[in-house]
Amino acid sequence: PYRSVLTVACEQTEVLLFDPISSKHIKTLSEAHEDCVNNIRFLDNRLFATCSDDTTIALWDLRKLNTKVCTLHGHTSWVKNIEYDTNTRLLVTSGFDGNVIIWDTNRCTEDGCPHKKFFHTRFLMRMRLTPDCSKMLISTSSGYLLILHDLDLNKSLEVGSYPILRARRTTTSSDITSSGSSGPRAVGSPCHQNDSGLLSEKHMSRSSQREGGSPRNSLEVLTPEVPGERDRGNCITSLQLHPKGWATLLRCSSNTDDQEWTCVYEFQEGAPVRPVSPRCSLRLTHCIEEANVGRGYIKELCFSPDGRMISSPHGFGIRLLGFDAHCNELVDCLPKEASPLKEIRSLYSHNDVVLTTKFSPTHCQIASGCLSGRVSLYQPKF
Repeated sequence: PYRSVLTVACEQTEVLLFDPISSKHIKTLSEAHEDCVNNIRFLDNRLFATCSDDTTIALWDLRKLNTKVCTLHGHTSWVKNIEYDTNTRLLVTSGFDGNVIIWDTNRCTEDGCPHKKFFHTRFLMRMRLTPDCSKMLISTSSGYLLILHDLDLNKSLEVGSYPILRARRTTTSSDITSSGSSGPRAVGSPCHQNDSGLLSEKHMSRSSQREGGSPRNSLEVLTPEVPGERDRGNCITSLQLHPKGWATLLRCSSNTDDQEWTCVYEFQEGAPVRPVSPRCSLRLTHCIEEANVGRGYIKELCFSPDGRMISSPHGFGIRLLGFDAHCNELVDCLPKEASPLKEIRSLYSHNDVVLTTKFSPTHCQIASGCLSGRVSLYQPKF
């Protein structure tokens, strides 16, 4: 959080630590996990968590990196995402088992932390909390985006125990309330899963029964509008939130893997305009087509700390994108209809496909990492 360490999750069980100011390598955790390391999240200035395809989460202390603080067991498949609620000190993880699990770090021991399953859905790809932890967003390989409103992490969501708001596709709402085979099908790459169902019929049928207000942990199901041919379906591979909670940033690929898009969606608060109207909390405001190099690999993009720019993997480099050519705030340049993101600058220094990029939270610096393991740091020349 204070930019003293840059941590890198690697495919071959490793975590790398660098000094981002001097670019010097500090340490390698050569056997951080027993399989690929997927994500790293700092809980404070010294404690951080890693998750892996070995189905575990590990807690580490920067002051004593020779051993883990503890290992957390609870997932049954690859763990892909870590979030943290600083108010409650609850760790939130998600994996390809479809589970979102809550870990109570207030009561950690060497044997682990108390945990509970919070939510489950099939084809889960990414999970994020809004900055104020009032919402949880979950993206799926079948093109759906789930939003849990008025979030209460202390309340476990058992099957059928949560209200479902009137759900909607941004293109058509006729088939959102069934889990049949008419939905988008994600096939053909490591990030796709071969099925089209999302929630059980029992769950989805409730969407026609729930109207009116939004109680705690109420669920909204959306199929975000994506440019291109809409009848082919999309896989939402990457999901990020605007630092001020104004919007969500998605990286989507078509089910046929021949198109890839970066899209920004503004949050629209409040109930439907008319009681009979489907609820839709997101509106597509900006988008841009990506290079679609390295098909099948997930590319993680991000907002800048002030939310004015987006850093997006683009082939063997990254593109810096703005909502307009002057990098104004999103709220100051909201179009009536979806507009193209503006390319501010392109940076190319890799010899392989870039898979991830991140802004420093405190300094004018960007990091990018590619498939072959090279990490690049960029700073502007003043």
